[in-house]
Amino acid sequence: MPHPAPAHKSFADRSSLYQEITDKIIAELEHGHVPWVQPWAGAAAPLGLPKNVATGRAYSGINILILWMACTERGFSSQNWLTFRQALKIRAHVSKGEKGTTVVYADRFIPYRERERAIETGDEPDAIPFLKRFTVFNADQCEDVPAEIARPAEPLADNLILPQAEALIRATGADIRIGGNRAFYDPSADYIQVPPPSAFFEPINVHRSIFHELGHWTGAKHRLKRDLSGAFGSSSYSREELTAEITGAFVCAALSIVPTVRHADYLASWLELCSPRHNSSNREVSVM
Repeated sequence: MPHPAPAHKSFADRSSLYQEITDKIIAELEHGHVPWVQPWAGAAAPLGLPKNVATGRAYSGINILILWMACTERGFSSQNWLTFRQALKIRAHVSKGEKGTTVVYADRFIPYRERERAIETGDEPDAIPFLKRFTVFNADQCEDVPAEIARPAEPLADNLILPQAEALIRATGADIRIGGNRAFYDPSADYIQVPPPSAFFEPINVHRSIFHELGHWTGAKHRLKRDLSGAFGSSSYSREELTAEITGAFVCAALSIVPTVRHADYLASWLELCSPRHNSSNREVSVM
């Protein structure tokens, strides 16, 4: 009887990486820490999204959580990162004995033969997903880093209605209605409702609430097509709340608004989502 073909290396590596990241997040949650809402007041690193020094681009997706957790765990004072070779290119170098942090790059590619087959048959070519690991170092771990590398902006005051936040909200094109005494997204009618600014203890909480609800808004059938039908208390409901929480945190950080946990009481549900009782597909969705 023939043995089954071994799993492709990239898939095995991806599963291993998912597991590593999931385990780190579980550990943080079990200690009462929400890794997508950094304790900015006590953290050495300033508020913002982690950035690659060499390219000037902000990291995205799961890499944000990975690098935020690294900043907290190791007390880095910077959110600037670079690879060993990138450090050399800017005439800096990684300090001896420093241990890097693993980040990932995910994409898809179409093999030459598949591209040729698709041309011959008129079909859409099938793309193969891949995942690569990279090791990066915080600027604190490097020597001779140019002084012109700017630190991220400091947190903005909590009593402001921010023009850049308002501009981003308008740019989404979402139907946002002001009124009532609670914030929610209605998937059947595809609109967001939030209370008036006067109902919030701090005006900036209007932005935090809208960004959370915009996270739900992205899951509509004609957008990212997520399951928004889960009843309160169900796994699907908790997973969707987790998605919206992380969305809101990432957007806030990008705008120099200190993220907060809008639904801290869901902590136990989030832990349940990541627990070993859930299958691998659920674990991937909850983390990535």
